[in-house]
Amino acid sequence: MSPTSSLQPLERVRVAVDCMGGDHGPSVTLPACRAFLASHPNAEVLLVGTEESLRPAAGWSRCTLVPASEVIEMDDAVEVALRRKRDSSMRVAIAQLKADDEGHAAADVSVSAGNTGALMAVARYVLKTFAGIDRPAIAALLPNARGGFTKVLDLGANVDCTAEHLLQFAVMGSALVSALDGKDEPSVGLLNIGEEAIKGSETIKRAGELLRAAAAAGQLNFHGNVEGNDIFKGTTDLVVCDGFVGNVALKTSEGLAGMLTQMIKQEFSRTPMSKLAALVALPVLNRFKARVDHRRYSGGALLGLRGLVFKAHGSSDAFAFERALERAYDAARNRLLDRVHDRIRDTPAVLPTAPDEPAAAHAA
Repeated sequence: MSPTSSLQPLERVRVAVDCMGGDHGPSVTLPACRAFLASHPNAEVLLVGTEESLRPAAGWSRCTLVPASEVIEMDDAVEVALRRKRDSSMRVAIAQLKADDEGHAAADVSVSAGNTGALMAVARYVLKTFAGIDRPAIAALLPNARGGFTKVLDLGANVDCTAEHLLQFAVMGSALVSALDGKDEPSVGLLNIGEEAIKGSETIKRAGELLRAAAAAGQLNFHGNVEGNDIFKGTTDLVVCDGFVGNVALKTSEGLAGMLTQMIKQEFSRTPMSKLAALVALPVLNRFKARVDHRRYSGGALLGLRGLVFKAHGSSDAFAFERALERAYDAARNRLLDRVHDRIRDTPAVLPTAPDEPAAAHAA
């Protein structure tokens, strides 16, 4: 595998933002972009949306306004996004990543909180996938007990996956870890119902065989099968699964974190003595709340495309959307797209192409 440490970070990062996407649109995206610009002096933003909605951003430093006349709603079908709304803010933002005839693109990364299915379909149509990759996948970060993050993919783009798809996800996810953590050989785990190689569905067992073959060829650092609790233990740097399982795991973890926070709040509110104890423990409680706040981990990368696209939660507030912008900025600055391309280029022998039936995508 080619070393990735020789890739130098970008000095300037240009972020194309779909300002109309998500449940709240410009009321969230514009304040988030302004805060992001204030904390990232080497960043520029291309704000994409209707002219009226972008008017408050006129005159901002390091900011370009890009008009789009249409908006993809959260409940729009994929066909509507692809065929009817060709001047949508989502599509125009993604198009900023396409190189012109001279090989120059207007932006380095694009961010949207819009409809996940539409985002995946439009990005795949506009940008195409790398050779050797059948489907893009959504990768995101989940906190672990080691004080860091476990990267997990796929988190909802592909409900049904073949073993070959899971191998491709492992290759792309390894590049993500390299870009964000600086690890050239990140450990990879395959999510399963047990650690033993004989467990799991036929697809999972076949994926395990492919991953072990890739590891034997020196193309991946495959740890083996992992279980759901290993995500939060931090057993491996990367966990690979299909989009159905990944999305359930993601939403379950968010729900559990919210429930625990609420239960702790209830217990500290029961009696005058517990309220007094809460005052004493307030700094600890605030740190705990921050660690389990899913908004801090907003921003999933759509890996496998010939352009760098990030997906924020549709329900993102300004804090969550700003974190997604920061995640996208870090990935672009550390040349995630080049790292994914290099890993795919260097592993052709272990990337068998799977017959690609239509992939089911949904809003995560």
